[in-house]
Amino acid sequence: MPQTSRHRHTHRLLAAAAGLATVGALAAAMPASAGQDTATPLHHQGSGRYQDVQLLSFNDLHGNLEPPSGSSGRVTELQADGTTKTVDAGGVEYLATHLREARKNNKYSITAAAGDMVGASPLISGLFHDEPTIDALNSLDLDVTSVGNHEFDEGAKELARLQNGGCHPKDGCYNDSEEFEGANFPYLAANVTDEKTGKPILKPYWVWKKNGVKVGFIGVTLEGTPNIVSADGVKGLKFGDEVETINKYAKVLQRQGVKSIVALIHEGGAPASAAYNYDCDSPGAGDGISGPIVDIAKNVTPAVDALVTGHTHQAYACTIPDPAGNPRMVTSAASFGRLYTDTTLTYDRWTGDIARTAVKSANHVVTRDVAKAADMTALISKWKTLSAPIASRPIGYIAGEIGNTGTESPLGDMIADAQLAYAKSLDPEADLAVMNPGGIRAGLTYAASGSEGDGVVTYGEAYTVQPFANTVNLVDLTGAQVITALQQQVSGSNEAAPKILQISSGLTYTLDLTQSGAARVVTDSVKLNGTAIDPTATYRVAMNSFLAGGGDGFAELGKGTNMLIGGDDLSAFEAYLTANSSATTPYPVPAANRITVVK
Repeated sequence: MPQTSRHRHTHRLLAAAAGLATVGALAAAMPASAGQDTATPLHHQGSGRYQDVQLLSFNDLHGNLEPPSGSSGRVTELQADGTTKTVDAGGVEYLATHLREARKNNKYSITAAAGDMVGASPLISGLFHDEPTIDALNSLDLDVTSVGNHEFDEGAKELARLQNGGCHPKDGCYNDSEEFEGANFPYLAANVTDEKTGKPILKPYWVWKKNGVKVGFIGVTLEGTPNIVSADGVKGLKFGDEVETINKYAKVLQRQGVKSIVALIHEGGAPASAAYNYDCDSPGAGDGISGPIVDIAKNVTPAVDALVTGHTHQAYACTIPDPAGNPRMVTSAASFGRLYTDTTLTYDRWTGDIARTAVKSANHVVTRDVAKAADMTALISKWKTLSAPIASRPIGYIAGEIGNTGTESPLGDMIADAQLAYAKSLDPEADLAVMNPGGIRAGLTYAASGSEGDGVVTYGEAYTVQPFANTVNLVDLTGAQVITALQQQVSGSNEAAPKILQISSGLTYTLDLTQSGAARVVTDSVKLNGTAIDPTATYRVAMNSFLAGGGDGFAELGKGTNMLIGGDDLSAFEAYLTANSSATTPYPVPAANRITVVK
């Protein structure tokens, strides 16, 4: 049944200014945070002093209103006997039901998110500049979210429109000429400032209040956002250090009398296990997680009581010591609406702070064995009807599942080949193509998503794979630059989390993961059509406009000369698949054997 909104008014911000529970409970013997009264037992159910506040959170929805397909729509669950199984998960019809059920009998409940609610979205949302997703989040009763890097895919002005409302400046209104109302929850962007004014482009923090209970939220995105978003999307903006920004606004909140603080951070880590209910505090606090969020968590002021994170699309509920040495909860709910995190914050009315010794957290699966939320079904139906003429159009045929996972993926090879074929149609001298793995948002599933039949690829499915509207560009690079670009996959900003370029047919090399940094690329193994790359020769290289701008840490690709800007990458992919497949001769699953990996 539709849920009555808990929001009584729309937040208007200035654009210019459990399944199986993840082990995350903190032991009652942990030290109290500074200034906390320890004379009285910490957790008194039913007393007037302590009030449990429920914090429901998720991250990286990316406009996945319908249940995501393939591996994007499953989570791995650790069983009691040590084995694992996969569980189908996700879809806002089910997410709404789970969240509404979780809120029952919880009068003090907040729902928060950690960015990338929109951007890189399937066609049902992306075609309409993610207005459908904002509508869905309004109906989900989302209270607050940080921005993520993908909120800047279409630039700060478009982000401001999503927040404040108004019809799209080019495409106009979609809803029977009614003006888009925007988000009735605040987007927080504490560390995103206007280069000219130095002021945050959106509100930096927000305070939830109920019956004397106050919880402050500070929202930031990763400082490296300009490295992973097109230059146009972040033009005129400055992205500050996450820790410095959070610590700054924690002091601001404290001066306002808000002592219970949660940081929403669009940056994350990598747990040691892919299972959502893996104990990442085994053998010790935070031992099972690595990545940027660890250093951030260790340096964010102890005034912050919990960190809700995202960006890496991983699942964890860990404790990581704060600068005072006290454990603090750090959570992430994977991506695409497959999980949500339920955290209990025990609020001490005497101190106005969270009794961190009583904080507990667990990730829960958004299973599909519950009733669909009728209002979400209606919302999806409305936008599917509008998008159907475009989304359902067949563009090709595949012989089997073509996945996008692994160091080199079958779909990565296919897209690189498609871009090289398109590049050759523009310039017969084109030699090779490279594709960033982060630009491949989903795999191609063999099973039919609608009435089109198994093995049929629709435009909507292809759009889900490549939703960024990049162009395919051609540049000249020397052989030495090609090798340097390959080395940048595993060195510099990409050393800790390598970004392995997907490569076109004919380009081969060995990746030795027993080495470190740039040495992981075996230089004399880099060959094109069996011939070693000549460092002094010039090669014509195709890539999307994001890479051609030096995105994802590939500064060398941004140094290309004699640039030719082609059409959009999705059209190139569509043309390639249409030309190279038919109902009787579907496109074969690529072998993904161009990169030899040594482990």
